[in-house]
Amino acid sequence: MPTRPDLTMVVPTYNERHRLDELVGQVFEACASRQLVAEVIVVDDNSPDGTGERADDWARRSRLRVIHRTGKLGLGSAVLEGFAAAESDVVGVMDADLSHPPGLIPALYSTLQARDLDMVVASRYIEGGGAESWPPGRRMLSAFACWLSRPLTPVRDTMSGFFLIRRNRVLHLRTSARGFKIGLELLVRAEPRRVAELGYVFVGRTAGRSKMSIGEGLRFLRQLIVLYAHAWSAASARPAHLIVPRAEPRSPEPDRIRA
Repeated sequence: MPTRPDLTMVVPTYNERHRLDELVGQVFEACASRQLVAEVIVVDDNSPDGTGERADDWARRSRLRVIHRTGKLGLGSAVLEGFAAAESDVVGVMDADLSHPPGLIPALYSTLQARDLDMVVASRYIEGGGAESWPPGRRMLSAFACWLSRPLTPVRDTMSGFFLIRRNRVLHLRTSARGFKIGLELLVRAEPRRVAELGYVFVGRTAGRSKMSIGEGLRFLRQLIVLYAHAWSAASARPAHLIVPRAEPRSPEPDRIRA
């Protein structure tokens, strides 16, 4: 019987065939280097470039599974569908375009486990975080969106699409969010009790096309309104918030914790 994985990384895809091999190889290599058993679930929205078929090739020779969907059904539902299929107690999500460094996954996992967290977010907006090869306009939009979200959560990088969370926090969660901001959705609706941000450097897409659009921006604004209404009605407590600027935590004591 196969060993149960330590963590599952969900990778939503649409036309990412050109980067899939490099991404998946790096995920497995990074986890194996720290003796972590990783599972990858690719959730493909019927990519016309053959991403799903390439993922099927990986599934025949590695611990990777593919969920083929009928069309572009939205990132929020793709992530939750992947989480529901996971075999591990810890699940995560990352982009397929290598803007999120796979080498950070073990540090995210060790931070989550060592500090008994519900969720750990890879963050561009704390010490040790930043961005490279990112157009100024996109950078400003991201920072503004994070500012709009600050009353909902103490997490500074609410726009991050790179995080780990305990699967029991999301098993029964449902969302109508179709846009990119599933991390913000989980920070509000999953009601994590203890959350950390770990600094990393985001690398802007160097190949393919960004999926950001005016339509996505409008969907984000609608999502934000719904989340504010949910937070107001639920009146849930804000989680304890840790900042971990180092790439690898040494001990729980030195990091700053904020209620």
